[in-house]
Amino acid sequence: MVISTIYFRSIEQLTDTIFLFLYKQHLNKRFNMIKYRIILLTCLLLTLEVKLVDACTNFLISKGATKDGSAMITYAADSHTLYGELYYWPAADYPDGSTLDVYEWDTGKFLGKIPQVKHTYQVTGNMNENQVAIGETTFGGCKELEGQKEAIMDYGSLIYIALQRSKSAREAINIMTDLVKNYGYASSGESFSIADPNEVWIMEMIGKGDGQKGAVWVAMRIPDGYISGHANQARITRFPLNDSKNCVYSTDVISFAREKGLFDGKNNEFSFSDTYAPVNFSGARFCEARVWSGFNKVNKQMFQYEGYAMGKVTYDENKVANNRMPLWIKPDSLLSVKDVINLMRDHYEGTALDMSKDPGAGPYRSPYRWRPMEWKVDSVTYVHERAVSTQQTGFSFVAQCRSFLPNPIGGILWFGLDDTFMTCYMPIYCCLKKVPESIKVGDGDMLTWSDHSAFWTFNQVSNLCYSRYSDMIVDLQKTQSQLENKFLAYTPVIDQAALTLLNGGKKELAIQFLSEYSENQVGNTVTKWRELGHFLLIKYKDGNVMQEKNGQFERNESGKLPVGPAHPAYPEWYYRKIIENNKAHFKAL
Repeated sequence: MVISTIYFRSIEQLTDTIFLFLYKQHLNKRFNMIKYRIILLTCLLLTLEVKLVDACTNFLISKGATKDGSAMITYAADSHTLYGELYYWPAADYPDGSTLDVYEWDTGKFLGKIPQVKHTYQVTGNMNENQVAIGETTFGGCKELEGQKEAIMDYGSLIYIALQRSKSAREAINIMTDLVKNYGYASSGESFSIADPNEVWIMEMIGKGDGQKGAVWVAMRIPDGYISGHANQARITRFPLNDSKNCVYSTDVISFAREKGLFDGKNNEFSFSDTYAPVNFSGARFCEARVWSGFNKVNKQMFQYEGYAMGKVTYDENKVANNRMPLWIKPDSLLSVKDVINLMRDHYEGTALDMSKDPGAGPYRSPYRWRPMEWKVDSVTYVHERAVSTQQTGFSFVAQCRSFLPNPIGGILWFGLDDTFMTCYMPIYCCLKKVPESIKVGDGDMLTWSDHSAFWTFNQVSNLCYSRYSDMIVDLQKTQSQLENKFLAYTPVIDQAALTLLNGGKKELAIQFLSEYSENQVGNTVTKWRELGHFLLIKYKDGNVMQEKNGQFERNESGKLPVGPAHPAYPEWYYRKIIENNKAHFKAL
């Protein structure tokens, strides 16, 4: 291992460790003999039987909206049946005539074969070696446009094939749209986040239904200095028809709508979302509300859309929503990586949708509600909120793309497992050469426990916290902050060490260094999280709260027994709720 221990006490200790590593390599006469075996993997991800439901969240951050000039996108892959792990394809070369088997992302069903390209780029999770990153959310749209019997390309295949073949966001868009044009589109409506170190794009696509091949789509570049987002509701409305630098679209996106009887206005009045996926109460309350809450965190003017986020959609005489949020907004101040991570940690705190304020939160103010989201009392339908942070997340990430650094160093996938609010985002450089054991594909699944699995480790801790949220979340956030703050503080030092190697003509060693650094982040974080689970279980076992100081439990004078535990009472409002309808039953006589 290049770095055997990752929990350094200070930046100085980290710097000394890196210096020692470089010094030893300089003394090693066999330094130039370091080689790597590249394992030629098949497209494992495309054969996995996973099910992604319509429940993901993305934010898109242009480089002009960040403190350090990074372009970023976020993605939460939310599903009750999705197992969180890191997908990986090494770069590979193929002989002429090679083909690629394509499997449907949601079901594992074989869809067909397409020609393979001569060279594919390395893909780590949802980012490739060129710092191209892609995320998605499903919006569904017009039901009659779903399904093409002979289609080969589904949305998951589009993402991971494009990542293996693209050098930029624009190239990824071209590849994705060419694939559906040539081989058909097998999914319902999708919004895609597509980023590279210089540009961030949102693309929305919907199929043409059975009987016609391909899809109609629009892609728009997020203006520099602005941010956008999408969460299972199509968001592109009107778009410029003559600005190919910032907006591209299928040539028949409007004419196809006319053909289907979905639109009969002027071309410059055409709205993609209002035509192919109009917003309604559910689209606003369950989907757009998540985007609004993220926007509201960074722009004070967004509070005016709170009513819209609550599902109060208003329409004009043509039944088109007229109080929608803008597609992108300018944040009040430049955003850091930590700020972007915080966009992914949200339960509508401080808004009218705050999930910790109603009686359903229970005595420990839990911002979580078990499914179903819609329920009835006396034949009246009511709803729970759908927040960005939710219990059924398989994995999530913040993809950071940095134009001011070479590709192997510039791309970082801040990767987390399970609930975004309770995970720890770990830095994984895009040049990764070995997937850390605890997040590799195949170590456990949704019905198979693995003691080594990061997914199960994080789930074990978060499920503990759900039972006594307001107390346990404080302890969790201490560990979370300590780790993430260290990672963020170390990043410039790690960058510089790798850059020194790269500029010195030692590219392979630089990649080895970053790969092993990333591997250590994950391994030691999972160990730390497992210890956190043990700590929480001991501290809060059986409703007790064991006394501790700075993470160490206190014992009595003999040192053999714990100091008597505390038994904190429920909050007064909860006691009042208990006696609300039956005081006599509970009254002490």
